[in-house]
Amino acid sequence: MPNRPEAPPDPLDRLSALLERCRVRARLFHQGPLCGVSPFPAVPGRGFLHVMRAGRLELRHAPRSGLPRLLTVTEPSLLFYPRPVAHVFHNPPVEGSDFVCAELEFEGGGANPLVRALPALVLLPLARVEGLQAALALLFAETERLRCGQRLLADRLFEVVLIQLLRWCIDHPAEAGIQSGLLTGLADPRLARALVAVHEAPGHGWTLEAMAQRAGMSRSTFAAQFHAVVGQTPAAYLADWRLTLAQAGLRAGRPVKQLADELGYGGASALSRLFSQRLGLSPREWLARTR
Repeated sequence: MPNRPEAPPDPLDRLSALLERCRVRARLFHQGPLCGVSPFPAVPGRGFLHVMRAGRLELRHAPRSGLPRLLTVTEPSLLFYPRPVAHVFHNPPVEGSDFVCAELEFEGGGANPLVRALPALVLLPLARVEGLQAALALLFAETERLRCGQRLLADRLFEVVLIQLLRWCIDHPAEAGIQSGLLTGLADPRLARALVAVHEAPGHGWTLEAMAQRAGMSRSTFAAQFHAVVGQTPAAYLADWRLTLAQAGLRAGRPVKQLADELGYGGASALSRLFSQRLGLSPREWLARTR
């Protein structure tokens, strides 16, 4: 009998569960030309998403930022800083230059799994991101004249643009400059099934065998592949994910015992041990320091 072609894998939503639990908020703060020198300081917990619609830009970074001291951007592009990194726009021309810029606030700041997984800067021509033009057209239309609800709608449209950019990063991790981590795991079709399951049901009694089964792999192969691609063991990733959700819950004023029950721990003491092991603080001490 002739071999039957393999069925395509079931479609998998790799971002929704993650973004529902680790939210990101955008706030429009500039639209129009920029000229001269425009500094953007590093503020804890804040990132930036700039869209250069037209013009030319000299982009400068500090010597010890880990980024190039000088970059020249000559075509419409996205500039995405997920973490606080000081940067300066230098002498874009008045004639023909056009920008829309938003501040980004990732829930949990630097502890947000997406922030940890992303490079310090993603610089990408607009034409490279499939499907981006429709969202940008709406965004630009909203920023061109004042209308009721403009700021709120522009903020939401920036979040749409960010989701499309994150999709692109998952589909093209090497081109985005992404090393091992969450996004490279989500880019792997088999590992992504296990990661999405963990994101959707963090309180499930996940074992190595259960996660490997979701990925359709043997335990040993899954463990080795997960560590090679994501950069940590499945158990360590699960603990970090639960810790991230517990921190978000504490910031929202929820009690430790309730969070422990939801996240699959036997009680408040078990969740407290996780905080002590990972952060060296009890949940109460961590919350007091955060505030």
